[in-house]
Amino acid sequence: MAVERTLLDQFRLDERQKTTHLSKGQRTPLALITAICPAPELLVLDEPTSGLDPIVRREFIRTVIGAYQDGDPGRRTVFVSTHLISEFEGLIDEFTIIDRGREVLSLGADTARERYQKIYARFGADVPELTLPGARTIRRHGREIELVTSANPEAVLDQLRARQAEDIRSEALTLEEIFVSTLQPEGALA
Repeated sequence: MAVERTLLDQFRLDERQKTTHLSKGQRTPLALITAICPAPELLVLDEPTSGLDPIVRREFIRTVIGAYQDGDPGRRTVFVSTHLISEFEGLIDEFTIIDRGREVLSLGADTARERYQKIYARFGADVPELTLPGARTIRRHGREIELVTSANPEAVLDQLRARQAEDIRSEALTLEEIFVSTLQPEGALA
């Protein structure tokens, strides 16, 4: 009951008020609180922050879902279906992309970030013709090229160094960028 009281107070919800008199922005947190308070082992949420303003969304994700997971991390699983991947980025352990009812990609979130990298390279002259297995060009302009890897970023970096790239930088893609890159591969991140 203490968790319920804390969350009701935090989201400024009056327990005496009928749900029919609440706005959508008030009913959504109430529904989520009622789902979380019994502390089920599996919590399935479909677009849980839909209809919430940005401040309440951020507060809900950090406080409610974070606290739920931290309550018994070895025993609790939250399955979230969302298009707002960036809002859940820090809470995601396993990442699955489903397109038209079929699984396209399923990886641990950390593994996904290691495999999917954005690589920038600048050459002394125009970019040479490159065949880089596991990489896709998303932008090529004069002496610069931008690639996305989905497999072995170190091998791609080694090949770029072997082709005398002057400046090479890489960064992990966010889970949202991985989603976009996976479902719209040609020029999706440019």
